[in-house]
This record gives sequence, C-alpha cells and structure tokens, in this order.
Amino acid sequence: MENLTAKSFALRQDVLDMIYMAKTGHIGGDFSVMDILVTLYYKQLRVDPARMDDPDRDRFILSKGHSVEALYAVLCSRGFFPKEDLKTYSQYQSKYIGHPNNKINGIEMNSGSLGHGLSVSVGMALAGKMDKRDYRVYVVMGDGELAEGSVWEGAMAAGHYKLDNLCAVVDRNRLQISGCTEDVMAHDSLDQRFGSFGWHVTHAAGNDIEALNAAFEEAKSVKGKPTVIIADTTKGYGVSFIENQAAWHHKVPTEEEYQLATKELAERRAANE
Repeated sequence: MENLTAKSFALRQDVLDMIYMAKTGHIGGDFSVMDILVTLYYKQLRVDPARMDDPDRDRFILSKGHSVEALYAVLCSRGFFPKEDLKTYSQYQSKYIGHPNNKINGIEMNSGSLGHGLSVSVGMALAGKMDKRDYRVYVVMGDGELAEGSVWEGAMAAGHYKLDNLCAVVDRNRLQISGCTEDVMAHDSLDQRFGSFGWHVTHAAGNDIEALNAAFEEAKSVKGKPTVIIADTTKGYGVSFIENQAAWHHKVPTEEEYQLATKELAERRAANE
C-alpha cells in the first residue's frame, strides 16, 4: 500500500505536467480523486489493456469527467497507452481531450456532462444481471454533481433492481467550482438519502489507499443491494497551497507554483517509498 501511495504522488506529478503544458485542466479534483483511481486500477478492477472487448471485464465510469487528467495518468501507468500520449493532452487534433473520450483504450463512456454516470452505470449493471455475467460496475461521482436530479433517478433504479454488482463512489471533497458544497447545495444527509433508496452505505478516508481498498472489499461482500462509498477527500490533496482551495477547481499553475508543487509531490512520494 505504501508503494501505491508513492505511485499516487508520482501520478499527480504527471497530472501537474499535463495541465501545466496544456494550460488547462481541473487540478483540484484530479488530486482529490487520484487515490480512488489508483486503488481501483491497481487493486480492484478486472481489466486488461489488451482485452477491452472482453464481455466479462469490470466496467468503470468517471462521471466527474472534468477530472480526466487523473484518469489518463492512471490508465497510462497501467499500460493502456504509451506515456508519450500524455504530452498531447488538449493539443490540436489530440484525442486526449478535456473529458473522457471512448476513442481511447480503457475508457467505456464519454462523460463529464454531470449527473449521467450513475444512470449509465445502472444500465451496465442491470445488463450484467440479465446476461448472467459476474462483472462489476464502478462509478465515481463528484459531490457537486449530486445536485443533479438524474443522479437520484439512477439511485432509485439501482436500489429497486438490487444491483449488488454496482459500486458508486462519491469524491466528497466538499468543494465545487462555485465554492463549498454545503453553501451551494448541502449533502451532509447522503447516508440517509442513499439508504432510503435501498443502498448499502459506507465511508472511507478517500486519500488513504488501504482504507479505500477495505471499503471496496466490503462492497463486494454485500448481497442484494448496491453500495455507495462516501470517500472523504481533500480537494487538491498532495500540494499544500492547492489543498481545500475552491479557486484550484480549474486553474493553471504559474512557473513558480509548478516548481513548488513539483517539490512537494517529490517529497510526499519519497516519504512513502
């Protein structure tokens, strides 16, 4: 787990490089969600870069698609495409655009129109049940997108169909583009909301890979209902001056900020190796 924690800081550096070079990106959410993605792709998901047409593969959807830089970094590290491709992020005619693009190996769905990922995941999970396949479906949502009504339609359907092959994760960093989620649209009643729709609800420290892995294992043991993991994260996790700052939802670092962030990430990585 320590090696994966070190890797998560190395992958944050890849994200920082992409955003700095492209002059665009959602660094705050990328850094908060990174440990969730590392846990999924290194400990949980049954996926093979060479066999993404396997009908029994696990499915993953990044509903908060604006954090695509983190997903690109993790997919690249797992061998879905060469690292050179990351240098083309948001460049002219590149397929590595600012939201997930299913023309890229490993990406199941174009996402980023917030509120849609859970409903599509429900369809995938229901199809797995109907086809008698044992794959699992995972979806990561931002807490800001939970204000979308389609999220709760999907939650209601998942509970109704008892989709125990579905696991949702809420990246609960408490910040969105317009400020604190509790000021924009409060979500402190998530346990009761999901529970009322027949979900198993659990919490995890969202920037702790060991805690996240335990929560995913718990989800696999639940029968007869879907699971939601409320992952308590820190937006911008890993760089002190980015952490818990709504302004870094979508912001490009200056040269000085880039150098400072690189130094902090290297120190965090070394401390976990």
